[in-house]
Amino acid sequence: MRHRAARPSGIDSLFYAQFRVRRDTGGGASSRRPASRSTYIEKGELVANLTSAEPNRRDFLYIATGAVGAVGVALTAWPFIAQMNPTPSALALGSIEADISSIQAGQQVVFTWRSHPLFVRRRTAKEIAEARAVPLSELPDPIARNANLDENAPATDQNRETKPEWLILVGVCTHLGCTPTAFEGDYGGWLCHCHGSQYDTAGRIRKGPAPQNLAVPPYTYLSDTRVKIG
Repeated sequence: MRHRAARPSGIDSLFYAQFRVRRDTGGGASSRRPASRSTYIEKGELVANLTSAEPNRRDFLYIATGAVGAVGVALTAWPFIAQMNPTPSALALGSIEADISSIQAGQQVVFTWRSHPLFVRRRTAKEIAEARAVPLSELPDPIARNANLDENAPATDQNRETKPEWLILVGVCTHLGCTPTAFEGDYGGWLCHCHGSQYDTAGRIRKGPAPQNLAVPPYTYLSDTRVKIG
C-alpha cells in the first residue's frame, strides 16, 4: 500500500516531498524513500513554490541588510569626500587685501594670490599715455582679459584698469606659465625671458609666443590705499 504526505492547503510551502512505501518481500517493516523527480512531473505534483503573496521575514532581512550596507558605504566614503573641500588656509588665499600706500609712481610690488605672483604697478603719466596710444588693430590679443568686465570687452587701456595709474595683473605668462620681469622689453612693460614674450605697460601681449594678454583678476578698492583681490 502506498502513502503520500498530506499536501499543504492554502499556504505556499517551500518544499514538500512525496514518499512511497515499499514492503519487504518477507513481510518485514516498511521503508520510506522519496519518489523520483520523474514521478512528480508525470503526476503534476508541486515540488516547490517560491512565490508569496505577501512579504515574509526573509524579504525584510534582505531589505534591512541592503539599507545598512548602503549607510555603511556612505559613512566610509564621507571622509574622502570631505578632504576634497578646500582647507581654511586655501580659502583665505582665495581673497587677499593689498596695502598699496607705499608704492610710488614707476614702481611695482609683487604680492601672492592663489599661489601665483600678483603684479601691482603704479604707472607714470608717460606709461599711461603710451598704452592708450596703441590702436587695437596692432594687438595680437584684442580681448581685455579683465575678470571685472564682459569676457569680450576690447583690450583698450581703459578696459585693463579701474584707476589709470594702478595696474593690477596676474603675473603669469600666458605662454607656458613663467613669471615675466617688469620694466624690460621693447614696450617698457614686462619681458618673459623663457621664450621672449613681451608685454606693454597695460600688460597686453605685443611680441612673442604668448597667445593672450596678462590676466586682470577680480578686485575692488576698499580705500585709496587698500585693494581687495578675489
